[in-house]
Amino acid sequence: MSYTRRSKTELAQRVARDIHDGAYVNLGIGMPTQVANHLPSGVEVVLHSENGILGMGPAPAAGQEDYDLINAGKQPVTLLPGGCYFHHADSFGMMRGGHIDICVLGAFQVSASGDLANWSTGEPDSIPAVGGAMDLAVGARQTWVMMDLLTKQGQSKVVESCSYPLTGVGCVKRIYSDLATLECGENGLRLIDKVDGLSHAELEKLIGLPVGN
Repeated sequence: MSYTRRSKTELAQRVARDIHDGAYVNLGIGMPTQVANHLPSGVEVVLHSENGILGMGPAPAAGQEDYDLINAGKQPVTLLPGGCYFHHADSFGMMRGGHIDICVLGAFQVSASGDLANWSTGEPDSIPAVGGAMDLAVGARQTWVMMDLLTKQGQSKVVESCSYPLTGVGCVKRIYSDLATLECGENGLRLIDKVDGLSHAELEKLIGLPVGN
């Protein structure tokens, strides 16, 4: 059977749909930042950035960027009424103190039990340190990953055991991908939803692991 992958926009919309009213949320560098543009109306979500911002809005319109107001990925952002910016140490205090309800991160690999590898592939030219991803992954009440299910070479990023350096152990609760949404934990993978036309057997073949219902 044929199936169509979720676009980056559709994936951001899918993640945004699951964020509950009143949540304090950190959106990681890269693909997760797009979630800010798709939060449903009537739902209050307070967006946090690790460089010391609380109450971010959607991305600014072209020509309206203020490069004195940027997120952790150095992208210009907007600030909603009541939003604020503050010291880096206070921001990490929020992350480490369990005050972030959900963080959405990208990943190189996620294990079926929820281990996360998202900062280095181990290559000689990789970045030298994990940065704030470790604090977010283990400090947030829920850590979600947003990524393509497969690498450009067609290998699954969801694995039995991560081969890349770990960011956190057993920290990922959900994986939102272009083909399926999965829950992971001590009992392995469980399917939440998948794209139309993709059978359960095909999904398990792509991942190379059993996926429970």
